[in-house]
Amino acid sequence: MKPYLLAIVALTILLARCSQSTQAANPALVDKLIKQFESDPVGNPPQSIWRYDYNGQVVYFVPAQCCDQYSTLYDSTGSVICAPDGGFTGKGDGKCPDFFSQRMKEQLIWQDARTH
Repeated sequence: MKPYLLAIVALTILLARCSQSTQAANPALVDKLIKQFESDPVGNPPQSIWRYDYNGQVVYFVPAQCCDQYSTLYDSTGSVICAPDGGFTGKGDGKCPDFFSQRMKEQLIWQDARTH
């Protein structure tokens, strides 16, 4: 086999493994939310899932779709921690008022790519 073909095969295998491991890193909660959001009508703004470090743990933030609705903050097991914002006052449920000032390592996990 020619050296460049061997390199292409090796790179293809490496990229396939990286792709699989990245998807496998999502907790069951994220996969469940993605399936749910993809079966829902397209939102405006598009639905999204964000990963952060907050209070020493990995958390997942789902912004509200519209006015006066709560955003939701989940722990890595899928339990709801709080609603950091939204609602009538815009300040959420008051259970994690420091989320926006204390969150770190923002990472977009998924965003709905469908259009209206």
